Amino acid sequence: MTAIKTLRQKGLKLVTLLLILILLAAFAVLFTASYRPFGKAPSAEQREKYRQYANYEGGKFQNQIPTKRGLKPAETVKVMFEYAKSDPKRKPPGPLVMDRYVPGQTGESHVVWFGHSALLVKIAGLTLLLDPMLGKVPSPFPMIGGARYSKQPPIDLDQLPEIDAVIYSHDHYDHLDYGSVQKLKDRVRRFIVPLGVGPHLERWGVPKSSIEEHGWGDEFEYAGLKLACTPARHFSGRGTTGSNSTLWCSWVIDGGNEKLFFSGDSGYGPHFREIGETYGPFDLTLMECGQYDERWSGIHMLPEETVQAHLDVKGERMIPIHWAAFTLSLHEWDDPVERASRAAKERGVTIVTPRLGEPVPIRSTDAATSSSAWWRDPQ
Repeated sequence: MTAIKTLRQKGLKLVTLLLILILLAAFAVLFTASYRPFGKAPSAEQREKYRQYANYEGGKFQNQIPTKRGLKPAETVKVMFEYAKSDPKRKPPGPLVMDRYVPGQTGESHVVWFGHSALLVKIAGLTLLLDPMLGKVPSPFPMIGGARYSKQPPIDLDQLPEIDAVIYSHDHYDHLDYGSVQKLKDRVRRFIVPLGVGPHLERWGVPKSSIEEHGWGDEFEYAGLKLACTPARHFSGRGTTGSNSTLWCSWVIDGGNEKLFFSGDSGYGPHFREIGETYGPFDLTLMECGQYDERWSGIHMLPEETVQAHLDVKGERMIPIHWAAFTLSLHEWDDPVERASRAAKERGVTIVTPRLGEPVPIRSTDAATSSSAWWRDPQ
């Protein structure tokens, strides 16, 4: 009888544990389905439409070339320990000096960098925002994640005039920000996004009629502006969408008299040369340069590769972006611009390094006023 009682007790404990696990799993499913910042996965009907694109296979978008993203278990543990180690050089010594950008006080055809990959572009009489992540934390949870270096970005979204278009490169939290969309959505005429990103915006209250999705190779016009959705070498995913169920991309922006290339997030690859041969040259390139590591260089270029990519796309001048806002990797906070500047000098590339909020003319033969080494005395 004692043995039977013991077995019953063990069985009861096992059933109780299973019930707890089921309840936790159910809670997790309900939470991810109801938590708005996660966004929304593409519908079955939308996924069926994506099949017309060559880089969509098995319900997932693919890179042009094999791309290693994950780390082996031993490497993952090592990286976790490296992140846990305190290194004050991964962040600036204090809030960054910045110019407060005031719309309407600068002439036409310029770019304003707000840190990381957030930019404002005035071109062909239109006002665009690129990857306008202007929140405090690149995370779906306001209290979790590395905070922005400066308490406020160099632009107040509430003070912006009507925006002709917001253009996104992909759906990661440090590019597509729920809070920023909430502030912008009623003052934006059009959201131009890669395939699969539209459902996020729809869930957040953006009218479907204001959203257009595009895949690699799409060429189209918006309000007289010529645009092309071009490849990048990266990945996607947030919350409920699952990895690579939405597309990542770069963008060609052609205003007729000026032409820009926006790299989005990307590892180095042959797509840059292909873009240059098809759409180059470019007056100004906005090139990813930051949050890299040799171990994941397939999805984030090293600074020397950034300079080579700029040459591949046939750029005249380059602004290195994807740094100076958040610490998402292990390198020192100003390592991207230092390495990119050295490589640019060696290769004869004109690099433009504006302060946050400082307007940069899209076409200019004199970029000296936008190329001071401000990061060496950031306060």
